[in-house]
Amino acid sequence: MIRHHYSRLRTMDRFDAMRVFTRIVERRSFTQAAGDLGLPRSSVTDAVKGLEARLGVRLLQRTTRHVSPTLDGEAYYQRCVSLLADLEDAEGAFVGAKPSGLIRMDVHGTQARHFLLPGLPRFLATYPGIRLHMSETHQQLDLIREGFDCILRAGELANSPLIRRRLATLERGTFASPGYLRRFGTPRTPEELEGHEMVGLLATDTAKISPLLFTVAGKVRQLTLPASLTVTGPETNVAAACLGIGLIQVPRYRVAAELAGGALVEVLADFPPAALPVHVLYSHTRQLSPRLRVLIDWMAAQFRERAGPAL
Repeated sequence: MIRHHYSRLRTMDRFDAMRVFTRIVERRSFTQAAGDLGLPRSSVTDAVKGLEARLGVRLLQRTTRHVSPTLDGEAYYQRCVSLLADLEDAEGAFVGAKPSGLIRMDVHGTQARHFLLPGLPRFLATYPGIRLHMSETHQQLDLIREGFDCILRAGELANSPLIRRRLATLERGTFASPGYLRRFGTPRTPEELEGHEMVGLLATDTAKISPLLFTVAGKVRQLTLPASLTVTGPETNVAAACLGIGLIQVPRYRVAAELAGGALVEVLADFPPAALPVHVLYSHTRQLSPRLRVLIDWMAAQFRERAGPAL
């Protein structure tokens, strides 16, 4: 992590200056890079000026609204990323050395609360030098440009240059409240869903209602029912189903308490939707840092431990 008491390149370690520069390139902003690293903006500016003076080239193009690397800056950025990764690996090779530093991650909130948060105190106690920033955007984002080290995503992934590691495959089901079934009847096959309604869950990447999925004779069939209510959040989705507003399809772990308490029941169990893959994604532009490596390994262990039969 950048040593906060260093404020000028003449007193700032050269590797620290490289960290400042790479963060600026990734964030496309002096201000946001300074905030990520806990430095005054003036220190960040001085670090880049010092690097440019040392190298004799201009590294960044600056306007009032935009910062981008020059051709020399892009080449230097790639070298810096490699050197910094090697430095972290070298420091982490010593006996007793533990990974440290800030990790910025974006997560699926419901999954993070169920699978990750219960074990987080122990992880932080094991690695007291690691600090986590955990956000929930529920939408597509540019991992590098927005300064994230990794993101947790559920569902099938579009083609991406990001490296992905599958953490789990979660079983899903179709659920409704007893009150809803009294009004609409209990369907025995997908063909009997005519006249039924669903809670419309909007897909984060397309802003369209996600269809219901059923496995029929080994093939996946999509079906979109009328929806009196559309939602964007998984918590609201489940709450609406409990109130009898419509059918939903979610991972089983998410409604375990509602099923046990009778607020929801499963329908069409013989025609389940496809299981839901869960991945962690990180950038291909850099080696996996020691702190990110231990975090991802820990995340995989948490999903194995808490998903149980649904993994």
